[in-house]
Amino acid sequence: QVQLVESGGGLVQAGGSLRLSCSASGNFFHVNDMDWYRQAAGKQRELVATISSDGRINLADSVKGRFTISRDNVENTIYLQMNALKPEDTAVYYCHASAVTHSYRLLQFWGQGTQVTVSS
Repeated sequence: QVQLVESGGGLVQAGGSLRLSCSASGNFFHVNDMDWYRQAAGKQRELVATISSDGRINLADSVKGRFTISRDNVENTIYLQMNALKPEDTAVYYCHASAVTHSYRLLQFWGQGTQVTVSS
């Protein structure tokens, strides 16, 4: 199993920055893609950013130019640097990972979520 622990959320004014981190730990063979999703109140969860184990990145159009995602494969940790934050970025941000177990099963895991609130 994989445990994902997120940190870095909080309250920030519009135009400010926050950095989220998510660390994967547990008994697994390899972590494949790691992602950040977000869910605003009353809305569906949406994919924000994805980074593969070899560093390929995809960002949602709504965050391109403002957010960056990076990864430390040694620590199995990803980061989401969020700049020029807008009130519409307010959401609970969830870390997600797909990982291969020692029995070669591909499983999906979610973090507990961290609240990001951007005030206008």
